[in-house]
Amino acid sequence: MYPKDLKYTDQHEWVRVEGNQATVGITYFAQDQLGAIVGVGLPDEGVTVKEGTELADLDSMKTADQIFAPVSGKIVKVNTALEMQPELLNEDPYGEGWVVIIEMADLKEVDELMSVDEYEALAAKEAGE
Repeated sequence: MYPKDLKYTDQHEWVRVEGNQATVGITYFAQDQLGAIVGVGLPDEGVTVKEGTELADLDSMKTADQIFAPVSGKIVKVNTALEMQPELLNEDPYGEGWVVIIEMADLKEVDELMSVDEYEALAAKEAGE
């Protein structure tokens, strides 16, 4: 359920690192907890974000939530397809449902993120398993 090649946050974001770029999305657990996602407020390309700050807004049938930046850097690409198809976050959270690509300012921040095993334990605990 959780790809092993990704890093994870305790806020339920995932990160795929390629060189100095980090593709960011939400985990299966996050989209499952939110239910049907009906809207996404995306940031602008070129904006600099700091790790831990708000990155995007999500609206679902159940609630409103935020995606937080798992790493610091400059947003170099935004998945604008989500504006017209927010359901991609539910249908393909690790593929077509990615949110942004960040050019990382500090590659060491990735070391602070969780492994898949650590994240699976967190998700199981939060799900009450």
